[in-house]
Amino acid sequence: MEFKANPKLDAALAALESDMIETLQRWIRIPSVRAERSADNAPFGAEIRRALDTAMADVERLGMKPRDIDGYCCDAEIGAGENPLAVLAHLDVVPEGDGWDHDPYGAEIVDGKMYGRGTNDDKGPGVAALFAMKAILDAGIELKRPCRLILGCDEECGMQDLEYYEEKIGLPDMGFSPDAEFPLINTEKGIMQMKLQGVVTDERLISFASGSRPNIVPGVATAVVAGDWREQAADAFDVEDEDCAIETELVDGHTKIVVTGVPAHASTPEQGKNAAKMLIAVLTKLGLGGAAISLLDEAAGEGAAGVNLGIAGSDAVSGPLTINLGIVNAAEGKIEITFDCRYPVFFDDRTIGATVQKRLAPAGYVLLPGRVSHPHHVPESSELVQKLMAVYNGITGTNAKPFAIGGGTYARHLKEGVAYGMMFPGEPELAHQANEYIDVANYIKAARIYAYAIVALCA
Repeated sequence: MEFKANPKLDAALAALESDMIETLQRWIRIPSVRAERSADNAPFGAEIRRALDTAMADVERLGMKPRDIDGYCCDAEIGAGENPLAVLAHLDVVPEGDGWDHDPYGAEIVDGKMYGRGTNDDKGPGVAALFAMKAILDAGIELKRPCRLILGCDEECGMQDLEYYEEKIGLPDMGFSPDAEFPLINTEKGIMQMKLQGVVTDERLISFASGSRPNIVPGVATAVVAGDWREQAADAFDVEDEDCAIETELVDGHTKIVVTGVPAHASTPEQGKNAAKMLIAVLTKLGLGGAAISLLDEAAGEGAAGVNLGIAGSDAVSGPLTINLGIVNAAEGKIEITFDCRYPVFFDDRTIGATVQKRLAPAGYVLLPGRVSHPHHVPESSELVQKLMAVYNGITGTNAKPFAIGGGTYARHLKEGVAYGMMFPGEPELAHQANEYIDVANYIKAARIYAYAIVALCA
């Protein structure tokens, strides 16, 4: 399929660049982390409601009519007719975490990069898609089918927003989510979160705390143990990595141990340094925590492939299984852990859960019912994949191919959905990490790709 530039569309995009940047800065300055319901139309808290109101105001300002879906999400369309193309982005973000060199909600631009939580995941892509639609309107391009932008509010915590949308409105069959990487992702691994509860028989372990979300590699882990273990703990920390550290402090006769690692997205746990696993290894070397800690240290292993849990493997479509120990909490003789597992298309989640339960059962762990999102795959031969790839390759001058990821995007909620940008090949993966940013020039390029993609599929 040959790519042809449209001068009117390119001129419309160029005229919108400053507005695109300023709009994203406004969105980034809202800390839209999920919280408790604050009103009937704010199921995910006041800040996410504020982000939704801000987005809808911008949608209306740009000449489209936003529709509020009871605070779960909003949508807006251009074009008319049946069988709309869906473009799915989200307004919620994960907590900012530690280690930032810039204000995580400042949207500061330094050396061509805009810093802030959500710049990459996923407010930046959402704004880029919105302005792509605006450019199509300004260029006067007639669409033969509608393009519907859906801005959700719960992508990071279970996607209840799209479940609600599907029940109340109904999702389109086909579309893309600008919430991952270019060139195109046509396969997403299954995602299962396994929560297990156990008992800590060693009373010397007073508490253990690490992680806030299963889908984040924890960057900090803290334990409090009875007695003075400062010197032994420091000696037991056998990690030669300048990004990782251990600190100890004696408080009221107890030792507080804090291990610092490197956070990362659970879909790419190998890019992080799991602080919880490192601290568990320290406690095991000291003989603290009993079987609940020592078996967890043995089973969780050093890597992220699940070898010591007995679940390692891969397939030709989606690649290897990965697993992240995302949350560990222990207090008053009880322990609760949560794994985030990304498993290949041809694997069975029930077998994975049963294997993990059996592996940890000797220490008394019990597997609780959890959420599972099954794998998603769209053939490379589909019209959707073919046209989106033609636009990407035409604009970038490449001959790229689609690929698989361990992350989960909104695309898996569509019968025929793929993830399409906005991170370009070679850019660092900064979703859920400190100093998240977007390259402003690439942000503008992504909006152009989205505009041409919508035209290719709708006009």
